[in-house]
Amino acid sequence: MAEAPPHIEIFSGARGVQLGQQTINFIAGNQYLSNGRQNLIARLNPIFDASHTRDRRKSPPDSACFPGTRKVVIRGITSWADARIVLTTTPVVHVYWFHGFAGSGKSAISLEIAKICAGSGRLLASYFFFCNAGDRSGMNRFAATLAAQMVAAVPATAPSIEAALDADPGLLTQGVSLTAQLERLVYEPFQAALEQGLVLTKRPFIIVVDGLDECEDKQGVVDFIDHMLDFFKRHPSIPLRFFIASRVEEHIRSRLDNDYVVFGDLNNHSADKDIEIFLQASFQDAAANDRVIQSYIRANGEWPTKPDKKKLIRHIKGSFVLASTIFKFIVQPAVEEDLSMPMDRLPLALEMNGLDGLYAQTLARSQHLPYFRNIISSIALLEEPLPIVKIANLLGIEPFKVVRVLLNLQAIVHVPGTDEQGEVTLCHTSLRDFLTTESRSGCCFVPPSFHLQLSYYFFSCVFEEKSWAYGNYFLTYWSRFTSSHACDFINEIEQFKAQACRSLHVNRLPYHIFLCTLLFYSLFSSVYHISVDPSYLLTECVEQLALAAECPDHRIKLWLEILLPDHWAVSRTYQFNEHMYRSLKHNLQRASTAIHPKVLFFSFVLQLFCPTETPL
Repeated sequence: MAEAPPHIEIFSGARGVQLGQQTINFIAGNQYLSNGRQNLIARLNPIFDASHTRDRRKSPPDSACFPGTRKVVIRGITSWADARIVLTTTPVVHVYWFHGFAGSGKSAISLEIAKICAGSGRLLASYFFFCNAGDRSGMNRFAATLAAQMVAAVPATAPSIEAALDADPGLLTQGVSLTAQLERLVYEPFQAALEQGLVLTKRPFIIVVDGLDECEDKQGVVDFIDHMLDFFKRHPSIPLRFFIASRVEEHIRSRLDNDYVVFGDLNNHSADKDIEIFLQASFQDAAANDRVIQSYIRANGEWPTKPDKKKLIRHIKGSFVLASTIFKFIVQPAVEEDLSMPMDRLPLALEMNGLDGLYAQTLARSQHLPYFRNIISSIALLEEPLPIVKIANLLGIEPFKVVRVLLNLQAIVHVPGTDEQGEVTLCHTSLRDFLTTESRSGCCFVPPSFHLQLSYYFFSCVFEEKSWAYGNYFLTYWSRFTSSHACDFINEIEQFKAQACRSLHVNRLPYHIFLCTLLFYSLFSSVYHISVDPSYLLTECVEQLALAAECPDHRIKLWLEILLPDHWAVSRTYQFNEHMYRSLKHNLQRASTAIHPKVLFFSFVLQLFCPTETPL
């Protein structure tokens, strides 16, 4: 029998234990951090909700292995993780790449591996990427987050990390390469602690990285993999291993497909028995808490019947996310728009075409409600999830209207218990894929052009509330809109103008200054690369300036003082015909006439826009 790794547990579950002048703060399970390291963690500024200990409902993926399932798969991975380092002519395999199709349960297994390694004191760090989750969907804070967790797991690494930050104060900035950050904040400190004899271990430490395919920085992923493999080639005896889980994406496969990586294909493991265990327990629990199901069983016998369970298992085809979503769909409470009972929904579920059919059927429950499209599109495209009240504020509607739409979608969307606390999140990334692929979602399709709407919503919040609580989010979504090759820029702008004219009956100032500001940014900033004739941008920008100036709203002063970036006034030379020249001159005169009585500092605007070139 293999020797069990040492498991040391100190003051489990305690918080803020005082030992003399030292305070012990427990983080990530049994790992701990002395008071003297708090400043280091603050300097590293890690992403706290990226680890396996995060609140999964607030920070997806919300995946965990159902008790008693996935035993064979997990046993195979832990055997690799527990194997001692023995140098032979055969390359030491430090990396385990675990892959499978979407919804097969990779994240749940990653979580279980992280828990097992943490329980044995050998988890160095864990990081769960998630698409459209702010910094968790990129590489900017990846190295710093791993380093912060490593300090908690192996405190002896802290001095080397502090020395690296002191030697290079800009190490954590985006100007420093990911490979340099990993080398100096993770690999070198771990090596130094080993060489000094401060880390005693018979078996390797593990770093768990889940959802690598959900990282939007593909070049960063390539750099991370290449540097990791090179590091292990240079240090074959180091007691460190990476467990990486992802879908098979080409930029990942092409890098990990070599002799230094163990491959684990989840698709080769039948999940039917595990799904049967999950469904059996879940339906029993539902029956114990649902009087309708209880009454039906008393009158008709077992439900679901054994033949129906077998049909469900065959229909699910090994997808745990489909199993979970189908179960939620069947037992979800009846609503005014759908009075069907669980017994009615079971045969419907068996007729659905996998996840796509299930998603379409569930979305149809709210599709007819007001603001459905804006609500579901916002949730699908938001970079960071928001609470219900903030979604309502963003869209300019009352919270109860958001709640009304979401309550019908609880089989596929996580709905927090209160309007103010907790974020609305998608149950699985595959729902976002479904919504953003027109051939799959049809009338529920969320087009990339909706980024323009999101940009306007965030801009309006900044302007209306005179607050920067939403920062420069409007620039983020404008950038996504302008960079999308699927968008016809001019056509989308014209449609946006037409839609705004139909819906804004009272005050059009926010709409006009939004277009003027963002077109201005696109003209004078090198950040945006729009394949549109600059004459369109310039003409449209100046026309929106004139329309904004003529609005009977003195808040235009706020815009000119705060939102219009006068410090971006850089020299640009454009050529235009006589018709355009006259149009620019006319609109600038309109703007000047309207603004002059309202503000006294308009001269800089005229300097920015006043045409000085001789018309062609």
